[in-house]
Amino acid sequence: MSTPSVAIDLAHLQTWIGREKVVTDDLSPQRACALSAALERQGYQPPLPVAGSALPPAWQWLYFVDTPSALATGLDGHPKTGDFLPPVPLPRRMWAAGQFTQHQPLLLGSVAQKRSRVSQVDLKQGASGTLVFVTVKHSIEQAGEVCIEEEQNIVYRQMPTGPAPLPPGKAAPEAADWCIDIEPDPVLLFRYSALTYNGHRIHYDRQYAIAEEFYPALVVHGPLQATLLANSVREYCASDARNPIVAFSFRAQRPLFDTDRLSICGRREGNEVTLWTRSHDGFIGMTASARLAAGEARA
Repeated sequence: MSTPSVAIDLAHLQTWIGREKVVTDDLSPQRACALSAALERQGYQPPLPVAGSALPPAWQWLYFVDTPSALATGLDGHPKTGDFLPPVPLPRRMWAAGQFTQHQPLLLGSVAQKRSRVSQVDLKQGASGTLVFVTVKHSIEQAGEVCIEEEQNIVYRQMPTGPAPLPPGKAAPEAADWCIDIEPDPVLLFRYSALTYNGHRIHYDRQYAIAEEFYPALVVHGPLQATLLANSVREYCASDARNPIVAFSFRAQRPLFDTDRLSICGRREGNEVTLWTRSHDGFIGMTASARLAAGEARA
């Protein structure tokens, strides 16, 4: 169900462009161990993370997390905007897409610093109403060297006034080198929310997700899907213990829910990997791509 357009003062929101923040983290192995444990029965069993080992790609989202106080948290569980992020007057917020380049892996147990900058604020009108896109660029350094450069795309949109059909689905490709079936149960969603300090209630509060945001069930996090896709590359494309991914990008296409079985799929051509998540009824939930380090291509 669509809603009327909302008046947006784009010029005011664009005054947030250039705003920066810096966060330091000690990259404790405990947090990576916790995610490893949460994913153990999800078709991927990496070596137990220890101090000095490389952090797998997409696992950097476990660190440098925002920890807003209760007073600085909205009713939906998201941090209130207006500080680092612009005060977009649209209630639905999601991490819609992202990409990162990994120049070298982050090492667990060593201090790292993340610098974030609002780089772009755009306004669009879509089929579901008014949309505001905020782009944030991140740079993560360790021991004076840039390890990861990342771009995060956040979309803000209007709240529907009642249940609405899902966006039209695009059929997932049939040809894949691997497909891993995943059961995105509420425990996994809760644990990922806790590990990333993601308070958005659509991921763990079923009553809120259905009654307030009109989803049919709990929503599987976009970053969790992206992490599972990156993990599958590590599992199926690494010829040795080192991490093969040097670049990764993803884009959410259609929400997936805890009531569905989903599949993590990939297809490799040389050093390029095409990835997607597939719903139980055969539609794409997320698309992604990975580029492997030189020398990792198949003979």
